[in-house]
Amino acid sequence: MALIAPSLLSADFLNLQRDSDMLNKSEADWFHLDVMDGRFVPNISFGLPVIAHIRKATQKVCDVHLMIEEPEKYAADFKAAGADILTIHIEACRHLHRNIQQIKQLGMKAGVAVNPHTPVHLLADIIADLDLVCLMSVNPGFGGQKFIPHTLHKIQQLKAMITEKNAQTLIEIDGGVTLENAPSIIQAGADVLVAGNTVFKSADPVATIAALKAL
Repeated sequence: MALIAPSLLSADFLNLQRDSDMLNKSEADWFHLDVMDGRFVPNISFGLPVIAHIRKATQKVCDVHLMIEEPEKYAADFKAAGADILTIHIEACRHLHRNIQQIKQLGMKAGVAVNPHTPVHLLADIIADLDLVCLMSVNPGFGGQKFIPHTLHKIQQLKAMITEKNAQTLIEIDGGVTLENAPSIIQAGADVLVAGNTVFKSADPVATIAALKAL
């Protein structure tokens, strides 16, 4: 059974308390929080103050995805704001192993995100150190994009690598996840589904989360 991590990038920013309460009452496992700096990705979302307030609104896991340059400068601040999991992009890190150790030393679980063009074999030497790999199934920066089908092959490759290394790493899929394609994503080996518009734009978000959870 996959973990469900609704992305608050698709929430109503004027009603974050309401949407947080909805997620708290739902079967959602994690809050997925996308931080964008306008440099690494062509968009700006929200940052530390918003995450600190969301942290006060939930006891669920805060899964923070940094789509930013130089994430090592801000890791301690995101820990202080309430991140349980901190995911950084392989494409943004010159010293990825050092960055992962920093996150773990701060007491958070460490994740690495991989853009659609980046092959997963680049994680082979570090996979056993990771709690999470977030495979981007759209180009990062904006919600509401369509799932890139090649991601299914990357999930299978990554799953094989995790098994070979006897690692406990979770595979998270971020972008374009729907009720229609979620079964094939889970079958390929995904452990965590990030869902934005699928949840927040649905007529009944709680029922949609329950439906994803039941797959």
